[in-house]
Amino acid sequence: MSNPMMRRSLNEGTKAGQQLQTPSADQLNAMYMAPSAQPQRPVDERVMTYDDVFMKSLLCFAVLLVGAAVGWFAPILTLPAVLGGLVLGLVNAFKKEPSPALILAYAAVEGVALGGISRAFEGLYNGIVMQAILATLCVFGVMFALFKAKIVRNSPKLMKFLLIAVGGYAIFSLISFGITLFTGFNMRSDVHVNLFGMSLPIGILISGLAIVLAALTLITDFDMVEQGVRNRIPERYSWLCAFSLMTTLVWLYIEILRLLSYLRSN
Repeated sequence: MSNPMMRRSLNEGTKAGQQLQTPSADQLNAMYMAPSAQPQRPVDERVMTYDDVFMKSLLCFAVLLVGAAVGWFAPILTLPAVLGGLVLGLVNAFKKEPSPALILAYAAVEGVALGGISRAFEGLYNGIVMQAILATLCVFGVMFALFKAKIVRNSPKLMKFLLIAVGGYAIFSLISFGITLFTGFNMRSDVHVNLFGMSLPIGILISGLAIVLAALTLITDFDMVEQGVRNRIPERYSWLCAFSLMTTLVWLYIEILRLLSYLRSN
C-alpha cells in the first residue's frame, strides 16, 4: 500500500542512474577541461537488473516463509508481529535510501504475523490457506501476463487513483482494526448488506474492492522494476522493488484469505 511513496525514493535512484549513461564526445571533452571534483558516487557501482530484483525478492520471501513457520507454531506472537510489521513497513516506505537489514527485518516480522493469521483461518476453515495461496499466485500471474502483453499499463491517472483509493482503504483498515481490538466489534463481518435477496457481510464487498486495488498495485510494481532497469538506476534500489512486491503480495493474500472466509461462512 506504500508503493506511491516508494516510487519517490526510486526517482532518486533514477537521477543517480542517469549518471551511469555513456557520455557523448562533447561531454567527455567538457568533463576533461572542467576542474577536478570529488565524485558523488562510486564509479564502479552496478546498475540494477531484473536478476537483482528477482534474487532480492526470492530472499525476502524465503525470510517471510521462515517467519511464517514461527508464527504458525507460536500464534501468541501474532499481535506483536502485526504491530511491529506496521512500524517497519512505514519506516521502509518513507526511507530515502533502501536498507536491506530493515527490509529483511520487515519480511521476518511480517512472516510471523502472516503465519499466526493463516493458522487462525485454517483452524476455522480447513484448506483455506492453500486456496488463498493458489489464488494469490493466479492473480499475480494474470497481472504479470497482462502487463507484459501491454494490455494493462501504468499511467499518471492510475497512480493518482491508487494513491487516493489505497490511502483511503488504509485509513479505514486502521480504524476498523482499532475498533475490533478495543471493542470486539468487527465491521467487516458484523455489518451485513442485502445482495440478490441474501444477507451478506459487508466484508465481501470490502475485500473484493481491496483485491482489485492490490492487483492494480502489482501493475505499478512491475512498472517500477521496468523503469528502474531501463533508467539504469543503482543496484541497491532492487531492494526497494523487492520490498514493494512483497508488501503488495502479502496484502493481496490477506484480502483473498478474508474473502474466502466470508464466502465459506455463508
